[in-house]
Amino acid sequence: MAKDAIVNENLAAKFATEKDSPYTRWVAAEGLDIIAAHYVPDLRTVELKPWERRGGRGVFINHEATRTSNDCYVCEIPAGGKLAPQRQLFEEMILVLDGQGSTKVWNDAGAEATFEWQAGSMFAIPLNANHQHFNSSGSKPARFVSSTNMPPIINLYDDADFVFNTPRDFPDRFNGEPEYFSPRGEQKGLLLDTNFVADAVNLPLIEAKERGAGGGHIRFAMAKGSMNSHISQFPTATYKKGHRHGPGAHVIILSGEGYSLMWPDGEEPRRYEWGPGTLIVPPNMWFHQHFNTGTEPGRYLAFKHEVVSVRNAQGVPKAWISRRIGGDQIDYADESPYVRETFRDALAKNGMEPQMDPVYEAELETLPPKPGQSVTA
Repeated sequence: MAKDAIVNENLAAKFATEKDSPYTRWVAAEGLDIIAAHYVPDLRTVELKPWERRGGRGVFINHEATRTSNDCYVCEIPAGGKLAPQRQLFEEMILVLDGQGSTKVWNDAGAEATFEWQAGSMFAIPLNANHQHFNSSGSKPARFVSSTNMPPIINLYDDADFVFNTPRDFPDRFNGEPEYFSPRGEQKGLLLDTNFVADAVNLPLIEAKERGAGGGHIRFAMAKGSMNSHISQFPTATYKKGHRHGPGAHVIILSGEGYSLMWPDGEEPRRYEWGPGTLIVPPNMWFHQHFNTGTEPGRYLAFKHEVVSVRNAQGVPKAWISRRIGGDQIDYADESPYVRETFRDALAKNGMEPQMDPVYEAELETLPPKPGQSVTA
């Protein structure tokens, strides 16, 4: 059985200082905490601290395994208030959790674009573009969650003034186009090339039966960045196939009710209940699986920076490919009996039954043979 490789205190002490980094020191200097967790029950109520420099409140959230690739933070804009203008030599993707407001983005040439947002809106900040967020409500705060690839940038330069105050436009990324953040885009297979999604909770999706449970899926290329994100949805009383991938995925539940299982190879699964606003951060190469036990489709958004691309030679993520042929996705036929038993029990508490039999049968039509097994076996 796999272990967490915990060593004695003498050996651990030799490496203790290396857990510190320019990034963790920067967060501390901002007066904020890092919640070192791979599960937060509700981002909409997670405790925040005053963020004096930005003029709001915030907290950083990430699992230790992601702290050198990408991070996540929650920020609140006070009622009738605004955050201080900022620019940054790293990429950022944002999902609005609560409230409504607007954002202005401009370059050093003076060209600007302004757009409005509300709870459920999603957008990206172009690299090093000046930007400022405004809360349009005079009575309620607005709150958003953001994922950035700041950690490797801060760790590389160890110079906050350089990262946040370098006057350099990237016109190929943003050139002040007035319609830059209009809610439109070009669909390229599963990929939607856009810079703004008005309502991620109700955005139409594309069929993605390869991930199981007859669900929908859409991927995003935003602000011409290297970070990626996707939305997945699956019907009530069904569940997705278990899979694993590299670190840095910040999975935010948009709608529905259920739970997720997460486990390192060789260990027992650990269970995490979720609903709208829950954050799940699967550690590096841990298997994880999402289960819908509610009365409406389950939908989640995943922000990720794919530092080490775990894909095959055709560019397909190995998390979409059966373990039977070298991928990192567990076929329904190969999952532990615990998975189905736990799901059945969870549904029974809500007076429901699994709707998985047609899904299991459909998988058999394309199921690869196990290694060493003949096609006709």
